[in-house]
Amino acid sequence: MSSSKINPLTLKEMEQWPSSPLVNLEKPFVDARGSIQPLVDLMMRSAVMIESKAGSLRANHYHKTDWHYCYVISGEIRYYYKDLKSDKKPDLLIVKKGNMVFTPPLVEHCMKFNVNTLFLTLSRNPRDQETYEKDVVRVNLIDPSDSISWKPGDG
Repeated sequence: MSSSKINPLTLKEMEQWPSSPLVNLEKPFVDARGSIQPLVDLMMRSAVMIESKAGSLRANHYHKTDWHYCYVISGEIRYYYKDLKSDKKPDLLIVKKGNMVFTPPLVEHCMKFNVNTLFLTLSRNPRDQETYEKDVVRVNLIDPSDSISWKPGDG
């Protein structure tokens, strides 16, 4: 179904990534009409808006080539992450309304939602199911047993 071929990462692309998971946003442009908040000025192939219910779990995986920014519109994300090659416990960031977090390839990550949350995900790769499944590797960074979660084959 997918006609998308994912190009390998380039050094130039990686040099444009933020230096830490929590992204320092540029100052918004504000005038009498309101404001414009710059988010991401990189080439990407997907922008999706995700609604997550309180008690749910998302991700619990890593991507081979994809990266993504997640910008919280409302609610908050308990964002767990660690380098794929690391044996240490995952770090935790609380990503609140108006904050954005960046996930590069080969970083295990999981998102837990204690409150209803709406966020944007801006990604390098297309998000059609075939392309997505070829790039994602599911892990158990966080135990999903006490959360609303999804696994392949669920409706």
